[in-house]
Amino acid sequence: MKLNGAQILINSLESEDVEYVFGYPGGAVLHIYDALETQDAVKHILVRHEQGATHAADGYARTSGKPGVVLVTSGPGITNAVTGIATAHMDSIPMVVISGQVPSPLIGGDAFQEVDAVGITRSCVKHNFLVKDIKDIAETVKRAFHIATTGRPGPVLIDIPKDITIAQMTAEAYPETVDIRSYKPTVKASSRQIKKAAQLIAKSKRPILYSGGGSVIGNASKELREFTRLLNFPITQTLMGLGAYPGTDELSVGMLGMHGNYEANMAMHGSDCVVAIGARFDDRITGNLEKFCPTAKIIHIDIDPSSISKNVVADVPIVGQVGQVLSELIDELKDVKLTDISQWWAQINDWRSVDSLTYKRSEGVIKPQTVIEALYEVTKGEAIVTSDVGQHQMWAAQYYQFDEPRRWINSGGLGTMGFGLPAAMGAKLADPDRDVACVTGEGSIQMMLQELSTMLQYSTPVKIVCLNNGYLGMVRQWQEFFYEKRYAMSYMDALPDFVKLTESYGHVGIRVEKEADLKPALIEAFAQKDKTVFLDILTDPTENVFPMIPAGGGHSDMLLAGRDDMVSKNKTDFNAV
Repeated sequence: MKLNGAQILINSLESEDVEYVFGYPGGAVLHIYDALETQDAVKHILVRHEQGATHAADGYARTSGKPGVVLVTSGPGITNAVTGIATAHMDSIPMVVISGQVPSPLIGGDAFQEVDAVGITRSCVKHNFLVKDIKDIAETVKRAFHIATTGRPGPVLIDIPKDITIAQMTAEAYPETVDIRSYKPTVKASSRQIKKAAQLIAKSKRPILYSGGGSVIGNASKELREFTRLLNFPITQTLMGLGAYPGTDELSVGMLGMHGNYEANMAMHGSDCVVAIGARFDDRITGNLEKFCPTAKIIHIDIDPSSISKNVVADVPIVGQVGQVLSELIDELKDVKLTDISQWWAQINDWRSVDSLTYKRSEGVIKPQTVIEALYEVTKGEAIVTSDVGQHQMWAAQYYQFDEPRRWINSGGLGTMGFGLPAAMGAKLADPDRDVACVTGEGSIQMMLQELSTMLQYSTPVKIVCLNNGYLGMVRQWQEFFYEKRYAMSYMDALPDFVKLTESYGHVGIRVEKEADLKPALIEAFAQKDKTVFLDILTDPTENVFPMIPAGGGHSDMLLAGRDDMVSKNKTDFNAV
């Protein structure tokens, strides 16, 4: 039986057990869409903007652990998708993006809707392909999924000229395996490095475990919990790693970094042994590298060898799958007598008493922190929470205690406004029985607001919690601190009526102006299981995110709420601990 290239492509996606394709049609992919229409196994979600497609696929991937799949046309189709591709690339999210291309004979001739998709995406994908022959389609799809999901995951692009989707050939079996000579990710860590790490861990007096997004992406939550409890070590998690270890557990010292907890940052600063687990020491975590962990030896576990010693030199580098490495360390350490760290815990508990997440409530205005606390209470901490980017993102990370992985879905590395709403849609498709809340701001939500239409069409009821303070909050905060309160273009003077706008899309809108109405409104929203509900919550426009490490500061240089000075005056003698 003969099939055209488009049919071979869709059959290949079916062979990869693809459930959803998020996309938007156009001339270069019409044969692919025609092939989609003639089958039922692979469902298509018609978004309203290609960026929405990539964010929805991203949210689906982060929630399910399966690769997200995107289909866009040539030209503006692929250029609109670049922001979402870069978002997935920065956060190591598995994704396969299929883009249409002008017919092969026209490539390079500035044809209608032609762009160099391979060239444009080269810096923000794990790999990309230009298919030049119909015989290569199935093999290319197999390679793309293999590359996207193994080693350090990431997005892979397949660019297919229109004539390749039209051409026909006799159907062949989809390849069961693929062997790429130049791509051999490490799967097993060096036993020698495991032993060196174990010796260092056993001797440490002031240890801390620093867990990142790799613990979530690598499905290593079980091993991380066993490892942490075996050692009885304090553990801090990055913005991307929240939930891999329970945030409510007594061993957790919370999130670290620019807006991390006082105790987490001080413990990192004072430690003598940092065990970095699937984390990449990015600038929002380390602060000033010259001040970072001045007395610590660094053990760095990561699947990606290029991430190790990239920003912070590792004393013991370990390349391997996080779960597998932790299992081997558990075996190595389970019968070893560890150094007594009771004094270290006493010091950490003293730092905990500072209560760096405390905030002052005010009459007549809703504090954004109160909104997140109420959201946590109403959902009992069981919801999937997506967020956009800004102050609301930090408050969600600080005040919603994540006890399970893949419940916190946000753009970390790229910091992409507009991510939250389509990501919530993707998360709901991945886990339809769980409540999904999108925490956003009045600025971010308007970047992808049109996806409310998609959510109605495909019945993906989520609850949108909009912290509306009339400002681009994080921009305003920096302008207040560092630009002498010159609020250049950080205000929002022409906002829509979000309730009416939401209702025009066929959803439910609720406006909340008083704190007394906050919890009842949340209860009402989550009671409407089959409805998307937009909660437009007017919050304090002057509130800032604390703690905060200003630019150039280290972990001990934190600004705390209600204080004008930094806490760098803390002169703890760590050698005495």
